[in-house]
Amino acid sequence: MTTSRTPQFHALRVAHIEPQTAQGMALSLYVPPELRANYAFEAGQFVTLRFDFNGQDVRRAYSICQSKPNFERTNLLRVGIKRVAGGLVSNHVNEQLKVGDTLEVMTPDGRFHTPLHASHNKHYLGIAGGSGITPLLSLVATTLALEPLSQFTLLYGNRSTSQTMFAEDLQNLKDTYLSRFSLINVMSDEDQGTDILNGLLDQAKIEDLLANLVNMATVGEAFVCGPGPMMDGAEAALLAAGLSAEHVHIERFGSFTPAAVTAPVTDSTPAATLTFVIDGKQRVTRVAYPTDGDVAHDTVLEAGLRTGASLPFSCKAGNCCTCRAKVTSGEVKMLKNFALNPQEVADGFVLTCQCVPISDAVTVSFDER
Repeated sequence: MTTSRTPQFHALRVAHIEPQTAQGMALSLYVPPELRANYAFEAGQFVTLRFDFNGQDVRRAYSICQSKPNFERTNLLRVGIKRVAGGLVSNHVNEQLKVGDTLEVMTPDGRFHTPLHASHNKHYLGIAGGSGITPLLSLVATTLALEPLSQFTLLYGNRSTSQTMFAEDLQNLKDTYLSRFSLINVMSDEDQGTDILNGLLDQAKIEDLLANLVNMATVGEAFVCGPGPMMDGAEAALLAAGLSAEHVHIERFGSFTPAAVTAPVTDSTPAATLTFVIDGKQRVTRVAYPTDGDVAHDTVLEAGLRTGASLPFSCKAGNCCTCRAKVTSGEVKMLKNFALNPQEVADGFVLTCQCVPISDAVTVSFDER
């Protein structure tokens, strides 16, 4: 499946800053009417923020944490940002950003969603750990607003109540949709008076919760976001409970992966000819072949960026799909892929941040997304 919308950056003004915990906040950005269509999103998607730190282009992806009706009503785009120890962007945003500042914000992207329709009568399940609640909040709020016959169950793991992001938002949803939203909080460092709600949200705990508190026979779609081990455990528990893999949606995120340091490509470097297409224009450069045993690989994305082209990317870790493009000729190898489904790969789509050439000439198109 392709879309004609290529990700683009626009300057958006900071409208509100809402502290959530000592380590997290919600940031609302004003989207002017002329850009409203550009920032229309599907629940579960993210936006990428771009910063210039001493001439370095630094990008981070943050999930949208509001319902679609809320955005349409307010023209405010809301994202959740949790401080990361040593994090360049998260600490800057939490410490320095002020209302009235402007940020470079890429248009929404991401695959962590499913089609919604007012006639659906479904039972959705969400499993979130820590800041993984951010896209789940958008999914829960949007689904309950747009599908009046559907219900949503959310398993949410945290250390304690004081470290729970969006606790007030979730309680408001619970109060609004009493019969259709079930919120199950699990705390690892805070006694909740019952063993099933105490402890780490790992595979064993999730299996216990699914067996005793969730009617898995009625669950049609499950969404999982949080720390890597929790997501792996949740996936295994859901499959063991009988949910088919195509109905288990996982949003993997992690630290930004910096570009590998590679030697310059010279006339004598074993390299492939790379042609890439962006906004209808072609550029040609060379991308070095990977050498067995090398830790640092020259990727298609990095080779393209070195030409000065403005190519879409965000995580550079194979998670977010922002750098997705289609190989129209030649062959490449993807080192990692946590975002594209098998059909997309079969159709020739790749994550350019993870691609290395395995033929003498390669052509990729960023216009086919």
